[in-house]
Amino acid sequence: MRSGTVWLVVLGLLSWFPLQAQAFRFQDVVEKARASAKSAYEAPATIPDFMANLSYDEYQSIRFDPDQSLWRDAGSRFQVMLIPAGKFYTRPVSLHVVDGEGVQSLPFEKKRFNVSDDALGKRIPADLGYAGLKLTFPFDGPGVANQFLVFAGASYFRGVSKETAFGLSGRGIAVDTGLPSGEEFPDFTEFWLERPAPDSDHMRIYALLDGPSVTGAYQFTVYPGGQTRMDVKARLFFRDSTELLGLAPLTSMFYYGENTPRPLGEWRPQVHDSDGLLIHDEQSGEWLWRPLINPERLATSYHQTGRVGGFGLIQRDTEFRHFEDLEARYERRPSAWVSAGGDWGEGHVVLVEIPTDDETNDNIVAFWSPGRPVNAGTTREFDYSVRFGGPDVADHPGGKVVNTFVGAGDRIGGGDQEGAYRVLVDFAGGALSELGAEAPVVSKVSGGEGVEVLEHFVEWVEPENLWRMSVLARPEPGRALQLRGFLTVDDDVATETWSYSLPTGTGLRKEL
Repeated sequence: MRSGTVWLVVLGLLSWFPLQAQAFRFQDVVEKARASAKSAYEAPATIPDFMANLSYDEYQSIRFDPDQSLWRDAGSRFQVMLIPAGKFYTRPVSLHVVDGEGVQSLPFEKKRFNVSDDALGKRIPADLGYAGLKLTFPFDGPGVANQFLVFAGASYFRGVSKETAFGLSGRGIAVDTGLPSGEEFPDFTEFWLERPAPDSDHMRIYALLDGPSVTGAYQFTVYPGGQTRMDVKARLFFRDSTELLGLAPLTSMFYYGENTPRPLGEWRPQVHDSDGLLIHDEQSGEWLWRPLINPERLATSYHQTGRVGGFGLIQRDTEFRHFEDLEARYERRPSAWVSAGGDWGEGHVVLVEIPTDDETNDNIVAFWSPGRPVNAGTTREFDYSVRFGGPDVADHPGGKVVNTFVGAGDRIGGGDQEGAYRVLVDFAGGALSELGAEAPVVSKVSGGEGVEVLEHFVEWVEPENLWRMSVLARPEPGRALQLRGFLTVDDDVATETWSYSLPTGTGLRKEL
């Protein structure tokens, strides 16, 4: 064979592999979702009852063997660990790999798992199925497989950056969350993992969503690092009308914090994965901070946006001494920020706060909901990104709320007004960083319906190098305390807007 012919053969082979890898596309998932939406919903098959009823320790005894990780032998920076169905994960998913040879399915294999309980190991069905997957990346250096992204359960996923530890979750979609009618939980039923080059800095995953009201196709392009970013394409097809559609939902936990009473018997100062909701409205330019609470009753709030730039659940408190928990390490929990791709139109960022008696329940949900109704037979397309990282993940440029303290307004240090609250809000950063103690910083405060703002003023807190807004406000009997406030300097807005809603029955003051 002549040399020219050899090179033609080599070039042909080199071009064949990329073409084969490109044989599967996001559009293929879109068409599957579109077709599925035209037929009646069929719930996924579930695992045997004994596997669903395993104790926590029994399920944890089924451990994936890291030596069985996908692409480990090839020295890939990205590797995939598999999660067994069982306990919480009762609906197995289908997994496929997309590479130079096309699309291959991943059948369940018991040999991928080590089971410390021999009796349980014998009973695990050979066709049990996988519940999801964990992605790893060498944050800590070559040869180290650090878990940074997990897909498992309904449409949930959890992500971390290099310096954070697992905490809050994202979801593909939320349907009727917080409504009396009850929430619907669509599932990611099928995943396609596009094999990256060994030295790649990103990886792509496709997912098929299915539920009683909606089907969907998702593309996740993942970039792990100091901030882990996921670029998301979502194409949704509605079988049925949806009363409250939640896009790019985030789910977290808030048990108690600096702005709530400490439950009886709790020794830790605070317990939460996130301490606030941050919203950026690009149309108005406003940044809004809403401290989270653990209410006595279900609480849902709607924050209108003309053109949402982003929203997120943030863990601003990152000091160990504010949690004192060596096991949970709440100060290392990640923040998550959703950035809208393009103009999503008018809508609301919805916050759902669910009562909880302990820290084991994710009781906080935040999502964006469109201002237009979602009817059966319609299609929606949304692009966005989700970033997991530290408290500055939103790149918020202005002054920020550092602390919110709330107490009775009729005692020493609080005031002499029965039925009132004393609220202290600390601000720092942005333009405030350049100011001295004598700067003309002014508070702007307003109360919601039935709330009388009795006084408000600003003080410089020299020991902490911050500015404190002090508010005395009294709600009418039976009404929630609803307040908004921010700081200005020479009539220019210097901080984000602090927005607070505290229902009755909190135990912070005597109810009238």
